[in-house]
Amino acid sequence: MSPHHPAARSDPAHQPPLRIAVVGLGTVGTSVIRLLETNAQLITRRAGRPIEVVAISARDASRDRGIDLARYRWVDDPLTLVDDPGIDAVVELIGGSNGTALALAEATLRAGKPFVTANKAMIAHHGMVLAAIADHSDTPLKFEAAVAGGIPVIKALREGASANRIERVYGILNGTCNFILTKMEAEGRDFADVLGEAQALGFAEADPSFDVDGIDASHKLAILAAMCFGTRLNFADIDITGIRDVSAADIAEAAALGYRVRLIALAEHGAASHGKGGLFQRVHPCLVPVDHPLAYVPGALNAVVAEGNFVGRLFLEGAGAGGGPTASAVVADIIDVARDEYGPAFAMPVDQLETALVADAGRKIGKSYVRLMVADQTGVLAEIAIAMRDAGVSVEGFIQRPSHDGTVACNGGSKTTSTALIALVTHAGEAQRVTDAIALLQGSPHLIGEPMVMPILDL
Repeated sequence: MSPHHPAARSDPAHQPPLRIAVVGLGTVGTSVIRLLETNAQLITRRAGRPIEVVAISARDASRDRGIDLARYRWVDDPLTLVDDPGIDAVVELIGGSNGTALALAEATLRAGKPFVTANKAMIAHHGMVLAAIADHSDTPLKFEAAVAGGIPVIKALREGASANRIERVYGILNGTCNFILTKMEAEGRDFADVLGEAQALGFAEADPSFDVDGIDASHKLAILAAMCFGTRLNFADIDITGIRDVSAADIAEAAALGYRVRLIALAEHGAASHGKGGLFQRVHPCLVPVDHPLAYVPGALNAVVAEGNFVGRLFLEGAGAGGGPTASAVVADIIDVARDEYGPAFAMPVDQLETALVADAGRKIGKSYVRLMVADQTGVLAEIAIAMRDAGVSVEGFIQRPSHDGTVACNGGSKTTSTALIALVTHAGEAQRVTDAIALLQGSPHLIGEPMVMPILDL
């Protein structure tokens, strides 16, 4: 029998273990330990050797985490793990783009020890530096769990679709926003009301800004764009708009027009980027056609769509957060380390990643939804039509609905009047033209509050 035949290999359980330290014992950290314990035999067989947690570290050693941690060596200062000869790899689950997490990442990789993380903010802001250190030391830097939780999107793009030129990547990358928007859609409730429920249920943090303002989704998009297009991370150039200003009326009007509202993260590069070149990155609430797969992603789930020039459209959906799904992605990375299966963090060495030109968001071609609250008076529609005409916006269709009577704050002051909601859809054109039309209307005494503009996903 050939020594390379599987039956000739030694029993994985008798191979030297991969000794890991887990830093950060919140929901994900404890779930990683629980998963490694629960599926130990299966993981050993798949990894080709045992994976052992030999040290743990967190801020509070006395906290009850609902799991027996007595068997593991407690370390107060995680940076001491870097030079510990009994530690083969470090798993960082404390979060934060800087501070201890970043210091631990840099030191671990410089020491030539594999580093596994779920820290999307750190990778989005410092991924190029960390990947360069990993390249120089020929050390694994793994971050599957940083994007879309339990969905193996990084592995799918870096490995499964590696032969393809990716034209576009987009999707729903924040479960909190998707929970809120789908709840608003199902129950006709406004943002603030549903946000409170999401916080009570644990779907949203006490300070939800990171999620509802689009920052979390933007971190993930920056990572996906670098992975897909072979470009250096450029989080700072993402056009970001969150969901705070989406109203129940917007969702109702979108439904009447045949759309659903979702927070969509989108990146395009080169020719796919509205024919003007450069890298286009945007996180924005969008109107999604009801026949598009993203329109049916429910609750707190995530979904990613990637379009390759040979493979076509890939659609991945699953839990984007939570202890179990995120731990699944973390442990998958640990198994790769145990197998000694790794490559460059961003699918190619850092020195081969291109610095992409930033595409002009105003030149992006597409349809838009525009919602205006106006005083219900003669001549208002003509005023809107003139602004659209002067800005070069072609209107495909519109809906006008009465709103209410009462005292309203207009650009010209406060007065008692009937109000109306105007919702219109434009023909495809440059986004800047819609922006210019809104600017022309800003001085109108008939305009009430801020207009709402959402791109229409036409992919």
